[in-house]
Amino acid sequence: MLTGIHILLTYTCNLECDHCFLYCGPRAKGTFTLNQLRKALDEIAGMGTIESVCFEGGEPFLFYPLMLEGITIARAKGLEAGAVTNAYWATSVEDASLWLKPLYPLDISGLSLSDDLFHYEEEHNPAKLALTAAKRLGMPVGTISVEEPTPRTSLAKKQDKGTSVIGGGVMFRGRAVEKLTEGLPTRQWQELTQCPYEDLEDPKRVHIDSYGNVHLCQGLTMGNMWQTPLPLLVENYDAFSHPICGSLVRGGPALLAQEYDVQHEDQYVDECHFCYLAR
Repeated sequence: MLTGIHILLTYTCNLECDHCFLYCGPRAKGTFTLNQLRKALDEIAGMGTIESVCFEGGEPFLFYPLMLEGITIARAKGLEAGAVTNAYWATSVEDASLWLKPLYPLDISGLSLSDDLFHYEEEHNPAKLALTAAKRLGMPVGTISVEEPTPRTSLAKKQDKGTSVIGGGVMFRGRAVEKLTEGLPTRQWQELTQCPYEDLEDPKRVHIDSYGNVHLCQGLTMGNMWQTPLPLLVENYDAFSHPICGSLVRGGPALLAQEYDVQHEDQYVDECHFCYLAR
């Protein structure tokens, strides 16, 4: 049952990170209008099962008044609301507090700060300043840290002895496929027979963007909510009859490539890598 919606408020971002699976950056287009945001939140609140929304990007703080109004509307409708940011605006703890104070009375469920070397160098780290400011205000806050992937060998009990894995938590979709796969261990395509990260049969959360796309996974959509109301999309969704998800739930990206006769390489870093390129 769907309980969470991630609102991609904008694809525009002040940064252009190598690991971004949405290809966000300064030149990326696609930002919600206030009217679109109101319509989306009306549908979300009317579904009855959605507990929370999260404002993401891109960088949602680039459109601060819009984000603030969206959170205000969501809270008024009884939804939990949070935000994800790279904290570019935190030039000092004092200045960061100015940005965060309007959010405090809205009782947001969480502020997630990107704090890793993909975003900033150690000596210049706005996320740490924002973290300090948020804690001083008593806001729920946490950090997201993604390391550059490197080959390592795991002897963990849940993994076969000697199997090469990717450390760091990067998802190999979008720009990460272009920038971060070189030199990493790979697996035979025939082994990639499941989607290990998304519950496509019974999704608990989806991402929506200003174009109306309802993403089950980045680039893999349930449909378009500007063409078909979101509650109806969710009600009618069936993974096995979906043209892409059907293959993925039955046999992962390996079956997807076979059923659509996709030309492909012999090896890939992981399921995401193969699935992204096959699609």
